Amino acid sequence: MADFECLLRKAQAGDQDAREAIFRMYRPLLVKNSMHMGMFDEDLYQELSVTLLNCILKFGFSYDV
Repeated sequence: MADFECLLRKAQAGDQDAREAIFRMYRPLLVKNSMHMGMFDEDLYQELSVTLLNCILKFGFSYDV
C-alpha cells in the first residue's frame, strides 16, 4: 500500500506520469462501470474518468491515530 500512497502523492503534486499510472490501474473498473444495457457508453466513461481524476486531487491523508 505504501507504493500506491507514494504514487498518489506524486499525482497530487502534479506528476503527470503518476496520474496516468493510477488511471491505467483503474481503467478496467472504469470500462466495466461504463456499460449501460450491455453497451459501452463513452459519455459515462468520460464522466467516470473525470471523477477519478478529481478524486486523486481531493483525496487527503489523515495520520491521526
